[in-house]
Amino acid sequence: MSSRPYAVIIGMMGAGKTRVGKEVAHMLRLPFIDADIEIEHEVGMKIPDYFDRYGEPAFREVEADVIADVLADFEGVFSLGGGAPMTPSTQRELASYIRHGGKVVYLDADPREAMERANRGGGRPMLNGDANARWKKLHAQRDPVFREVSNVHVHTHGLTPQGAAKKVIDMVSQRAVHVEGAAIDPYDVVIGEGAMNRLADVLGPKPAKIALIHTQPVQRHSDRARTLLRQGGYEVSDIVIPDAEPGKTITVANGIWERLGDEGFTRSDAVVGLGGGAATDLAGFVAATWMRGIRYVNCPTSLLAMVDASTGGKTGINTQQGKNLVGSFYTPAGVLADTTTLSSLPNDIFIEGLGEVAKSGFIRDPEILHILERHADELRLFDGQAFLGSPLEETVAELIERTVRVKAYHVSSDLKEKGLREFLNYGHTLGHAIEKLEHFRWRHGNAVAVGMVYAAELAHLLGYIDQDLVDYHRALLSALGLPISWNGGSFEDVLALMHRDKKARGNKLRFVVLDSIGHVVHLDNPPADAVEEAFRRIQH
Repeated sequence: MSSRPYAVIIGMMGAGKTRVGKEVAHMLRLPFIDADIEIEHEVGMKIPDYFDRYGEPAFREVEADVIADVLADFEGVFSLGGGAPMTPSTQRELASYIRHGGKVVYLDADPREAMERANRGGGRPMLNGDANARWKKLHAQRDPVFREVSNVHVHTHGLTPQGAAKKVIDMVSQRAVHVEGAAIDPYDVVIGEGAMNRLADVLGPKPAKIALIHTQPVQRHSDRARTLLRQGGYEVSDIVIPDAEPGKTITVANGIWERLGDEGFTRSDAVVGLGGGAATDLAGFVAATWMRGIRYVNCPTSLLAMVDASTGGKTGINTQQGKNLVGSFYTPAGVLADTTTLSSLPNDIFIEGLGEVAKSGFIRDPEILHILERHADELRLFDGQAFLGSPLEETVAELIERTVRVKAYHVSSDLKEKGLREFLNYGHTLGHAIEKLEHFRWRHGNAVAVGMVYAAELAHLLGYIDQDLVDYHRALLSALGLPISWNGGSFEDVLALMHRDKKARGNKLRFVVLDSIGHVVHLDNPPADAVEEAFRRIQH
């Protein structure tokens, strides 16, 4: 089987493709190939001489053949010449490489730095004449194409070659889930160390002002986001909201609307939500309602937010009557799940996120459950200070990616929760009732864990699943450190709240239950005695 490059680096002349590529290869102990040097070996002369003798079309033909050969059978870092991605056959080769999991890195250097390096290097036939004018003209032609053919965009302004190489490695190792579907503007969920570095790329050049909405506990991460935004040339309004569910109220939203009005936010400006699920829910709601919808990006900082709240376009606030009853379906421009932020999470807040991860395993992807089983001890003993660089980091990144893929599958065909998307609510009917009765002192993932055990008990009572699968729910969730029972309220109180659930139809209860691992069904209007008996079974 043929091998493929770790990364392919493209960019303008003088962007530092060779220097940075060599640094990346050195840091990773991989081989490095420069396409121009390979071409000179192939034709037996220097590129300027070949250009003079045979012309650009002949050169591009040789270049395309060399690139195709290297892409098919090379495992290192591969740097292309400045004009190479403009050739249609090379564009097709790069697209195929990306489809097979490859990373085409557009090294986007500061124009002044790049022009100076290009002039200093000499031997560039494309810059004959007024070199700076030619460079600018070529940049205008090539930049849109480079953005189109690459799937990793690395700004290197002001970075040393070593700094740029480290940034390339971080961004290449990140995972991405593409979310698209009916009524959805496509966007990516990027997962991994340094994902937040993509903030300016996702926001784009249009916004001038950014409302950075965050909570106090994530100050360290919001400071980093603010720095990145200012480096990107944006004017930043820093908006701190109360932590967790108290931040999701109409009062908080109204205060932000007033600020946006006072500070002259227009339809072309944007919102960045940074924090846990409550912060990203509120930020999305503000973005959806300001001027009937402005661009927004989510930067989730908790495991729960990364796997749940930040993806899928559900935004909302709580009212006295319940959770998320006021809101909008409004998709973000992107989600940047930067795993470095997990290093500041307390153990209990990390663990509650595993409730939503397990849910995705139960409803669609059994491999999630196998990973949770294999790593239950390490996950339960999560220590943020020891997390980065540990083997657990890669495990958690895979769990996040798989969970987001489950969510993307359900959301892509049902943005507004008319059918398939409701299956994401496995464990939520009782879970939301527990949260309300506990005045939101219980964390969402913990309430969902108990809700899944309840749903499993109900499914078993009605003959959908066997006792072994109920026991498996209890054993796995317990091994992860999640609760599997609850004694905080009466059945009558719970029943009243379950009737208010968004899945309920008229006066009839509606549950999501399993009929096997990885397969869910709707359960409409189950017998009242089974609903009560299942509740009794989660009280001890």
